Amino acid sequence: MIPRYSPKDIAAIWTEEAKFQRWLQLEIAAVEARMEAGLVPAEALVTIKQKAAFNVAEILEIEKETKHDVIAFLTNVANNVGPDSRYIHEGLTSSDVGDTSLAMQMRDAGKILVADIEQLVTVLAKRAVEFKYTLEMGRTHGIHAEPTTFGLKLLLWHQEMLRNLERMKKAVTTISVGKISGAVGTYQHLSPDIEAAVCRKLDLVPSSISTQILQRDRHAEFATTLAIIASSIEKFSVELRHLQRTEVREAEEFFSEGQKGSSAMPHKRNPITFERLTGLARVVRSNSLAAMENVALWHERDISHSSVERIIMPDSTTALCYMLRTFSEALDTLLVYPERMEENFNSSYGLTTSQTILLALTAKGLTREIAYKLVQRNAMKSWSTKVHLRDLLLKDEELLKQITPAEITELFSSENILKKLKSSVDIIFERNGL
Repeated sequence: MIPRYSPKDIAAIWTEEAKFQRWLQLEIAAVEARMEAGLVPAEALVTIKQKAAFNVAEILEIEKETKHDVIAFLTNVANNVGPDSRYIHEGLTSSDVGDTSLAMQMRDAGKILVADIEQLVTVLAKRAVEFKYTLEMGRTHGIHAEPTTFGLKLLLWHQEMLRNLERMKKAVTTISVGKISGAVGTYQHLSPDIEAAVCRKLDLVPSSISTQILQRDRHAEFATTLAIIASSIEKFSVELRHLQRTEVREAEEFFSEGQKGSSAMPHKRNPITFERLTGLARVVRSNSLAAMENVALWHERDISHSSVERIIMPDSTTALCYMLRTFSEALDTLLVYPERMEENFNSSYGLTTSQTILLALTAKGLTREIAYKLVQRNAMKSWSTKVHLRDLLLKDEELLKQITPAEITELFSSENILKKLKSSVDIIFERNGL
């Protein structure tokens, strides 16, 4: 069983303390890069490294007057460093600090999400193999269609999460970019070499070109990747909610001892976890739209994106972290009822063998149109009379001119159905590496 734990580790990335710590890390890296280039005395760097510190409460108090968070931060740090603080932020603009540090936060959050997706992939693989041959009715439009297995359903999700894993890795790469190129991205007071050195120290790649900011298509790609992954979890959750319906009850989220399902009805066991995940997906998707709205800004930069990102990036990464971990646990402890799957499979009077009969008739030489008509008229009668399709076909004299009773009985046999299904399941699992 996966241990229950909260996404506090990813939330910690988005605290004021963590933000200012990254700002300080960047500012020191910039001083160090300029010292290495002969632009800052070595002893000044030593002093800065020894004394540079900040206090969040003091920064927020200073900001009440400056109305500028970076200036408030620099003022607080300078109060601790003393005269050598003149080398801090030299040649930089506020967005050099804010955007590069935001990229660090998004990168660090993204790496946690990558690990969470890998965990979910592992759980999906384990349970897909567990139910590889567990017969289940395949449904299209919510109506019984043809046989499948519960393992194939889980394998489908496993492959989708592998694609999401690659998407998340790419999104992390896309956002792991910094810029120390000044007020409009022209290196007016620093050089590309300094930018490259700073980014290297921060484990980032320097942007090949920027304005005062990193371009927000990067952030939009990151946010929409989160939205796609959240949508996948919603898709899986909606399916499991359907399977938990009383009329279906093929699977059910774990119901712990002492848990209560309703304040009014003691019998209730509701899919509350999957409903919660369904709802959270809406939040993450909505936030991705806000990220796309941030792409278009005035000239070299305005500030309209900043207030949005202070909400959507912490909220979306934290929400998705919670969704991934919660779904992994819910899936790992999911109660599965193969006997009920078999009952449901047998509840549609053999109608799901209709295509098998259709193809058997065309193989005998009938046109598809005639064969379809013969099978459909019996299928419609089976729906209305609740008589097994096999029994109706065995009484259809026109149809029996084309196919023998023994052949019909064989096509409906569970051994025949399972043999063909298992062969297909083996191929599909092998093709997908499980």
